[in-house]
Amino acid sequence: MAEAKQVPLNGAYYGPPIPPQQNNHPHRPRHHCCGPCCILTTLIKIIVTIIVILGIAALVLWLIYRPQSMKVYVSHASLTQFNLTNDNMLNYNLTVDISFRNPNKKIGFYYDKLEARAYYDGNRFHSVMLPSFYQGHKTTTDHKGVVFYGQKFIGLDGSDREDFNLEKAAGSFEIDVEIYTRMRFKIGSLKTNRYKPKFECELRLPLRNESSPVSVFGGTKCDVDF
Repeated sequence: MAEAKQVPLNGAYYGPPIPPQQNNHPHRPRHHCCGPCCILTTLIKIIVTIIVILGIAALVLWLIYRPQSMKVYVSHASLTQFNLTNDNMLNYNLTVDISFRNPNKKIGFYYDKLEARAYYDGNRFHSVMLPSFYQGHKTTTDHKGVVFYGQKFIGLDGSDREDFNLEKAAGSFEIDVEIYTRMRFKIGSLKTNRYKPKFECELRLPLRNESSPVSVFGGTKCDVDF
């Protein structure tokens, strides 16, 4: 019986196809998370995206308009009467000039309501309504001759009254003028909602009388409080 000749397996194989190996583990479909954790993650991504978009939009608007705060000054003031009676009745006569400055090139201001209030030692003794107005770009509006005149009871006792007497002897008084507003901003054709900034003006005023007829006041810049 003839021996079978062995052929080396170093060439191409032309035998019948080899069947693929069977995967004994069936394919398991991938489950997507639908629990509270996934909902929270999606919500956080949405919020972060909105914040980024709003931040970019705010930066672009700022670069375009370069907004600056309004400037308010008391440019002149005259105090001709400031006397306190024994029963704490204050007799006063104060006149101030107030200047409003808009430093913006592309933003306008609507001053819909303006009220100036005068205070001494935290006690309001008079208030004056100022006319409303619109202020255009890079302009200054002056309210001259704002008068606080009359008589008002203020509660000064003990050390507060002593401080008043010291200021009276020195010939000058610390008086605060605060301006309360309701205003809107105009950006292009868009008008914003109303805001209520307050301007605080600290004045050191000499009392003008017969012995000292010249009132020296160099003006002051008011603080803006939103």
